[in-house]
Amino acid sequence: MAERLALPLLLPNPPPSKPPFLNQTHHHQQNPTLLPNSPPSSTPILQDLLLRHSVKPQQPIDPQARTRTRTRIGRSRDLNRGKPWTHNRLSPQGQQVLNSLIDSSFDSNQLDSVLAKLFEQYQENPDAKADFLTAEVLGIVKGLGFYKKHDLALGVFNWVKGRKDCDLVLNNSVVAVIISMLGKAGRVSVAANLLNSLHKEGFNLDVYAYTSLITACAGSGRYREAMMVFKKMEEEGCKPTLITYNVILNVYGKMGMPWSKIVALVDGMKSDGVAPDAYTYNTLISCCRRGSLHEEAALVFDEMKLVGFSPDNVTYNALLDVYGKSRRPKEAVEVLKEMELNGFTPSIVTYNSLISAYARDGLLEEAMDLKRQMEGKGIKPDVFTYTTLLSGFEKAGKDELAMGVFEEMRSAGCRPNICTFNALIKMHGNRGKFTEMMKVFDEIKACNGATDIVTWNTLLAVFGQNGMDLEVSRVFKEMKRAGFVPERDTFNTLISAYSRCGSFDQAMSVYKRMLEAGVTPDLSTYNAVLAALARGGLWKQSEKILAEMKDGRCKPNELTYCSLLHVYANGKQVDRMHALAEEIYSGIIEPHAVLLKTLVLVYSKCDLLVETERAFSELRKKGFSPDITTLNAMVSIYGRRQMVSKTNEVLNFMNESGFTPSLTTYNSLMYMYSRSENFEESEKVLREVLAKGIKPDIISYNTVIYAYCRNGRMKEASRIFSEMGNSGLMPDVITYNTFVASYAADTMFEEAIDLVRYMIKHGCKPNQNTYNSMVDGYCKLNRQDEARSFVNNLKKLDPHISKEEEIRLSERIVEKWS
Repeated sequence: MAERLALPLLLPNPPPSKPPFLNQTHHHQQNPTLLPNSPPSSTPILQDLLLRHSVKPQQPIDPQARTRTRTRIGRSRDLNRGKPWTHNRLSPQGQQVLNSLIDSSFDSNQLDSVLAKLFEQYQENPDAKADFLTAEVLGIVKGLGFYKKHDLALGVFNWVKGRKDCDLVLNNSVVAVIISMLGKAGRVSVAANLLNSLHKEGFNLDVYAYTSLITACAGSGRYREAMMVFKKMEEEGCKPTLITYNVILNVYGKMGMPWSKIVALVDGMKSDGVAPDAYTYNTLISCCRRGSLHEEAALVFDEMKLVGFSPDNVTYNALLDVYGKSRRPKEAVEVLKEMELNGFTPSIVTYNSLISAYARDGLLEEAMDLKRQMEGKGIKPDVFTYTTLLSGFEKAGKDELAMGVFEEMRSAGCRPNICTFNALIKMHGNRGKFTEMMKVFDEIKACNGATDIVTWNTLLAVFGQNGMDLEVSRVFKEMKRAGFVPERDTFNTLISAYSRCGSFDQAMSVYKRMLEAGVTPDLSTYNAVLAALARGGLWKQSEKILAEMKDGRCKPNELTYCSLLHVYANGKQVDRMHALAEEIYSGIIEPHAVLLKTLVLVYSKCDLLVETERAFSELRKKGFSPDITTLNAMVSIYGRRQMVSKTNEVLNFMNESGFTPSLTTYNSLMYMYSRSENFEESEKVLREVLAKGIKPDIISYNTVIYAYCRNGRMKEASRIFSEMGNSGLMPDVITYNTFVASYAADTMFEEAIDLVRYMIKHGCKPNQNTYNSMVDGYCKLNRQDEARSFVNNLKKLDPHISKEEEIRLSERIVEKWS
């Protein structure tokens, strides 16, 4: 397995850009402090970065000169908003043509005759023809765009392009407008084909035409295509403008490019003599969201003010959101205070970011307080507010409160959106309530909604979480059949889903396909690969990836260290786990709530009671609320040790705090009872699970079967076995081994052998424990001769038994006899 990891775990760089960008080595030398984990500098970092090439040191910066009025593509100040279309550059004849085109009775077959009249009036004045006709065509195209007549606008453009004198009439302003219009209408492919055909026909395209297409691609989420157009533009010798750079910078952020690459883009922008504006700074801060780069965002914010730009609502909301996604709610609140101090009124966006920050860390009471505070200021919660709270309660395992939020949302007249439905799908799916999950899926269609890529990703994650690899593959095929193209989050989800199903090779195969598809890996990709390695206990490979990340590829976050804790636990590296835990407790690694919760989980998994209780205590001491996973870990370790009173304490806390017990909770309780004198209670717990509409898994049934077999109640064990089969679950080797061991212990060797024959016939391969039970049963009764006979004839029972296994069992008989 380690050899297979020689596949490119050194994740590739983003798509290369052409000059004028500086190469990465040169950039690193000039801006060392912009990279993660670099030493602090005595000079303001971004001031040097952003002003180095265009502002002379002796010249003071004039903020007024920087905040010039400009029109952004797609953001023009529309003086016609809410009024009939007027254009001061349209002649009366041009306005008459436009009126004819927008008339409801207009037939597209009349296009030639209507436009021909416009051109005829200039036949006698050929010198003025080009300028006037260009202005007329531009005004008409804009007017048709205003009235949403995109096909007709494209028809006008193509009609003019078909004329012999089109090169005198069509200019890049018309091209930019028509491409921008098609982009806003979601017809990016048509816009791209139009630009390509113009290029092939020798039309001299300028930066505005290219920038319009880049903006159209970016606005439709087609980020890689936007990058390709940007590269093509550079190859054609078009110098990007500030608008171009700002759009590409936004694309970099959406694509999750490494921070060093984002900084290199800005550095190249400066070297090209293009000065950033406030929009550039706001976009830079937004770029910090995906990687939780709160330190970098704070630097950009400080430098923005230093060079003379005043933060606005967009700036504060973006910075606040970065802190929220970085699980730093206290810093987010400080941004809110500064925002209000500087005269900016918090909006619904502001509060939603704050609520999200608290909900991410499980601080749901604080999140609800913020909602009430928001309502007190007259700001009505929207669908994002409710969905964030619903997701927070779902993640904490408080299903009743989650559904309470959903009902309140509907009562308030707030219609759920696809994000709400996705959260409900996740909640039901994670609880094993697949019937309810599919009802939500069907409700999306009933509400005239459409599933999105997140819906499919959620289904993939749910089935992966439940180890249902066949369903993962089926959903992925159905998703592609529905027309969804896998993107980075899909690949990340698939890597996680297959690794959770134990299909490590498939997870790595998905990772390779992701790279081959040209999708740039990001922090989530690294974390998904680390999580896959963690399940296999491959700690050496995980440490190599962590070193690679720290080397400038990607800044590790709390989820990275969570995977490292899991890989140490699964790799039996307890000392390494202890060392990492001490770094978290001491603050060398920031003790995020999710890290402390993970410590509880891994220590419980390793059955280290003192360490588990310490991690749980640290979690509470830091003011974090435990979630259902953390509480389940406590139930599990107490249950395994038969600490019934402690288990009940946790269960009472769950009940009082509104937590909904999950299947994991119930399985731990079944385990506890199955090993106790009150073993019959394990079936009562199973009945409670079924009554609550939760589907038991194979662990549930195996545990109850063990409870009865251990106490010689084979009839009841067989009944549960039949019930398991009727539920659609196939017995595994653990199921069969439980029966075999019980039969052998009760000297029912014929029944045990019949069962082994049955399990082989039904495709379940016996393991060492299967045959150990048989041999040990004979030896316990001093029937060594029968044990040897069993081993000597084992080939007849199990044709696939290896010679090594036969030798091992013979040695075991000798060992038991001696």
